[in-house]
Amino acid sequence: MTKTRVLIVEDYEPFSRLLQCLLKEEPALQLEAFASDGMAALHAAEDLHPDLILLDIDLPKLTGIEVARRLRDLETASTIIFVTNELSPGLVDCAFALGARGYVLKTDVVPELPIAIKTVLNGGTFISSSCRAAAISMGPNRMAHSAAAVGF
Repeated sequence: MTKTRVLIVEDYEPFSRLLQCLLKEEPALQLEAFASDGMAALHAAEDLHPDLILLDIDLPKLTGIEVARRLRDLETASTIIFVTNELSPGLVDCAFALGARGYVLKTDVVPELPIAIKTVLNGGTFISSSCRAAAISMGPNRMAHSAAAVGF
């Protein structure tokens, strides 16, 4: 059985260790590498060609959004799941516009990341329950928030 190779991009080491622990519980996943800033993430993705990238947005050197944009422009085959504290509807929209397949809030990571990974690896998309709840509370015009509106 071929394992899904994963790159974790997270600058806060305790949270990076939590992600590593969650991945260890999934026998089909293999941790390839860690990166703690956007430039290191871009280089690791280009060098290792991971199947899955767990990518924070708020990173030093390059934001996760910029990393995703550059990877899209390079036409890499890596699947991206953003794992972040950012709840802005504009950022969620931007993440998916750049080709992300999942968006998990860090507050939801323990119960939802395994589900998100399985969902995206099976061809679906996943949005954290907290993001869905926030979108509902913002009303039907949520989609009016675009990537351009938040400066991306």
